[in-house]
Amino acid sequence: MNKRCIRGVFAAVFFTAAVCVNIFFAEQTDAQQAADADRKNTEKITDRVNSHSAQITDLSEVFRTILGNATKEWIGNHEVDEAFLMWLDAQYGDEVIKSLAAHVADGGSDQQIWYRLTGNSIHVLWHSYCEYTGFQRDLLNGTIMRECRDNDQIVIRFAGDFNLAEDWCTTRYMDGQADGISGCFSQGLLEKMREADILVMNNEFVYSDRGEALSGKKYTFRANPDRVKLLHEFGVDLVTLANNHVYDYGEEALLDTLSLLNEEKIAYIGAGENQKEASKTVSCIVNGRKIAFVSATEIERSASYTKEATETSAGVLKALNPEKLLQTVREAEKNNDYVIAVLHWGTEGAVKYDGFQYKLAEKIAEAGADAIIGGHPHRLQGAGFIFGVPIAYSLGNFWFSTGSLYTTLAQLTIDRDGKIQLSYIPCIQKGLTADLITEEAQLKRYYEYLAAVSVQIGIDRNGRVYDSTAENALTGEILYDSERAGTDILGARDIEGNVIDIIGNLID
Repeated sequence: MNKRCIRGVFAAVFFTAAVCVNIFFAEQTDAQQAADADRKNTEKITDRVNSHSAQITDLSEVFRTILGNATKEWIGNHEVDEAFLMWLDAQYGDEVIKSLAAHVADGGSDQQIWYRLTGNSIHVLWHSYCEYTGFQRDLLNGTIMRECRDNDQIVIRFAGDFNLAEDWCTTRYMDGQADGISGCFSQGLLEKMREADILVMNNEFVYSDRGEALSGKKYTFRANPDRVKLLHEFGVDLVTLANNHVYDYGEEALLDTLSLLNEEKIAYIGAGENQKEASKTVSCIVNGRKIAFVSATEIERSASYTKEATETSAGVLKALNPEKLLQTVREAEKNNDYVIAVLHWGTEGAVKYDGFQYKLAEKIAEAGADAIIGGHPHRLQGAGFIFGVPIAYSLGNFWFSTGSLYTTLAQLTIDRDGKIQLSYIPCIQKGLTADLITEEAQLKRYYEYLAAVSVQIGIDRNGRVYDSTAENALTGEILYDSERAGTDILGARDIEGNVIDIIGNLID
């Protein structure tokens, strides 16, 4: 018996067994009623099984049409066969199966049709099928489920550098507030963070009380292990660990960080106990779409304080030689609807992205990423597009330093048609607090700055970023154009004109 037949028999047996469980657990008031109910239910099950078998026979030609015409890309590179189609028919009905057959019979290969017909992409359908049957259970690892506030869109938000390290300015300020972390962020900003369908933050330190600070490194950041619970105050779903501070106290402290995040059920990417874990993606299933996140660091360029993960030792995924990262992106692209790469890269203190960032972004986009979000320079850098892929080069200091700096909650929105849109929620870090920018004159100055440090983009009144080189580029809605905008803000000074160092702290 071949593999397809085995799976088909397994699916049928599993389906029948699942229905029979309802008999066993039926609540009855006495033994006679239970016996009568068993007999009636058995008759119903027999009828349903017979009906289902006849239905499958009737649909056999439809199944052959789908399987005979489907391309690998259209079925998401999954091992779609009769067993899967039987399951799909049981879940969604004959009309869905027939519509799929008609689509491919006419030469169609639009992968979006799975979503339009079922409300789930082929990747989400395959995930559900594997959950139901136990087939390819390894594909279920590293996938988290999230509910959306709006059935018509998915909202993913990203915050830049924040720091909870002991004896650091932000943490000292927080510890002096009566309401702790809530005293460091405006209520409006906290609400924006918490209402995101997926919130991603850059964890620029370790949670541990072990290890020794790396010798010769100017800045080393370690937070008390209890502070990991503060991530829940923000509503964090995922943290990125591929940065140049997650190894500040050696392997022990990094391993503690991984363990504590696991205990708090907060997903992480970009570092791990070994190379395999550091290279892993985390996928989120939301609104019938499957979105993969991957992270790597291009820092340090001239030093090597932060260890790269190996087959036997903990560390980060590095991207100075990007092949491992690019392979991770390629693999993720095969099994997900979207791939979002989060990079730690660039030059500290610079307001404009550099050539290394652009070249790496180009390679990541070619490998299959749908959006790229960056950090590390401690300044809000500009946005851009490569091959239509939106890039936020650096989100800046979200809550990290004493200087007054523009920052953002960068937002990716995926609409019902599958279109991805980058936008910026204007924020400011000032006086060791973070807040939304709402005053009209400040909003204008913020967007003028963002446009001025970007290339070939336009920004509308809602902070949505558009590719000005695209064939269907918007013109009427653009208020801020990167080719015409100007700014007096430079990397050596904050937005109030104060001199700051490369990480954004005021210089006396």
